[in-house]
Amino acid sequence: MDKIVYKPIGIIHSPFKEQEGTPIQPLAEKARSARGEVEVFKEYEEGLKDIDGFSHIILIYHFSRARKGDLVVKPYMHNESHGVFATRAPSRPNPIGISIVKLIKVEKNILYIENLDVIDGTPLLDIKNYVPEFDIRHVEKIGWLEKNVDKLDNISDDGRFAS
Repeated sequence: MDKIVYKPIGIIHSPFKEQEGTPIQPLAEKARSARGEVEVFKEYEEGLKDIDGFSHIILIYHFSRARKGDLVVKPYMHNESHGVFATRAPSRPNPIGISIVKLIKVEKNILYIENLDVIDGTPLLDIKNYVPEFDIRHVEKIGWLEKNVDKLDNISDDGRFAS
C-alpha cells in the first residue's frame, strides 16, 4: 500500500501547554470549562461556511507530541495493559485523535470552542459536524472501562505517552 500523507488544515490553541495535566477526554471535569480556539488556515476558511449552525463539532487531529506507539499499552484509567485498539491512548500506530467539542462562535477562520482536551499547538487534520442522530449509538458494553469510567474526573495526562 502507498504511504498516506495528511496536511494539517489548522492549529488547535489551548490553555494546556504540556502533556502532563491535560485532560484525557472532553467530558472530564477539567476539560468542561477549558476554552480554546481552532485556527483554520486561511486557505480552508471557505470550508467553514454554515458551521456556526452546529453547537458541537468533531475535531480530528494529529497527536504530534506522542511517542511511537506500542501495540499493548497501560491506559490512563487502568493499571493493567490492553491492546492499543481497546484504548484511547495517544501513542498508536497512526497517532490520530478525535474530540467532540462545543462550538461557541465563529469569527472568520477562528472557531471558539470549549470542552477542550487537546494540547496547545496540536495540528488539526479535519473537522466534522456532530449530529446526535448520526453519532449516538445504544452501547451495550464498554469493556475494561466499565469498572473504570468513573475515574475520568480524577485522571489527567501523566506524560506516559510523551515523545
